[in-house]
Amino acid sequence: MSSECSTQDMIRQIASFDDAARFHGHVCPGLTIGYIAAKAGIEKLEAERDVDEELVTIVENDACGVDAVQVLTGCTIGKGNLIYRDHAKQVFTFICRDSGKAVRVALKASFNIDDIDPEVSKLRPKVMSGTATEEENKDFRERMDGISQTMRKTPVEEMFDIQFVDVKIPQKARIFNSVKCAKCGEMMAESRAKVQNGEYVCIPCYEEYTRGW
Repeated sequence: MSSECSTQDMIRQIASFDDAARFHGHVCPGLTIGYIAAKAGIEKLEAERDVDEELVTIVENDACGVDAVQVLTGCTIGKGNLIYRDHAKQVFTFICRDSGKAVRVALKASFNIDDIDPEVSKLRPKVMSGTATEEENKDFRERMDGISQTMRKTPVEEMFDIQFVDVKIPQKARIFNSVKCAKCGEMMAESRAKVQNGEYVCIPCYEEYTRGW
């Protein structure tokens, strides 16, 4: 398989929503947001699914949609090309190393799943608190599935702002030497080691010094 990001023939092989749902474990609007965003991003880049860090994805949340992003793009934490930024925003940036192009896909402020089915906002507190009846839980799941179906039929431009952007392309993942923590005895990457009393210690064992500043 070619490592080139730009290849029209591969666009037809984008993973299905069912593939993403199987990986995630259930259907929900959050998963659907990630699926639609990733599909839009890789189509704009004319990209194939990542094999060896040809693609990089920056996600700005740790919600359900990130699972769909992994399935569609092939970018993962383990390969080092899925980068998480804790901004709590439904924003995704997809980058092709070969072309240098990057696409930012951001959920519009005007989009609200409760507008699709207002009854969900009434059921959600009960379901999340564990006080919903069996019938209410069933109703909630069916409504969430219905919202997901509606979202997948909605023109992507109505849900997301999509634009090419200039970004600094992250370096490929590196393998670092391992060193032993002087306190717990476990090994860690040299790049993340702390030094305390002249010895290497891991992050959990490191005793932070602060004067309240």
